[in-house]
Amino acid sequence: MTSTPTTLAVAALTIGVGMMLWFLAEYLLHRFAMHHLDGRGIMSREHLEHHVHSSWSFDVTHLLSWTGVAVVGVVLWFPVGWWLVSTSTGVLLAVGWALGYAFYEFHHARCHLAPPRGRYGRWVRRHHFQHHFGAPMSNHGVSLPLWDHVFGTHRAPGRIRVPRRLALPWMLDADGELRPEFAEDYELVGRDVLDDRQAAIDRARAFASQAPTE
Repeated sequence: MTSTPTTLAVAALTIGVGMMLWFLAEYLLHRFAMHHLDGRGIMSREHLEHHVHSSWSFDVTHLLSWTGVAVVGVVLWFPVGWWLVSTSTGVLLAVGWALGYAFYEFHHARCHLAPPRGRYGRWVRRHHFQHHFGAPMSNHGVSLPLWDHVFGTHRAPGRIRVPRRLALPWMLDADGELRPEFAEDYELVGRDVLDDRQAAIDRARAFASQAPTE
């Protein structure tokens, strides 16, 4: 009979494999289904609109995303785990897949809505905002950089130049200037002006997967 510690270790490993499957899917979807399609299809269009504004809010597309993740877990990873090992393996693999997505969704939202806490919080924001404001065809793995390193799309951020009109609220003080605690990581550039001309430029560049102008 398998001991309880061994059983728990195997369960944890299976969940970890499921999460890694999501992190690979996260990279592939972000790079190819969202950016390479240049706005063709709802996934690409919604994601590039996200680049236009660099903001985050909960809407119906998140419900669609969760539905898609659940469907893939049930119709793909559960049967694979069940066929390869056992029913419980299939369940744990699907649970890990969903947890990986939840981890990504939480940290992506926090990047846009709240200041960093801890080393990972600082890293994930710098990694992600290099993607937004520096090189949109790099750093596609939001949760971790593994697959960017594997496929050669990782770009280490220096001091990230953030257009004032796209600055995240948590970056700014009461006067609309960059908070001193973030000066090592970010620099505000350009004017805080968004007229029709600039809005059109921002949309065109986002849909071409180019960084916004300053």
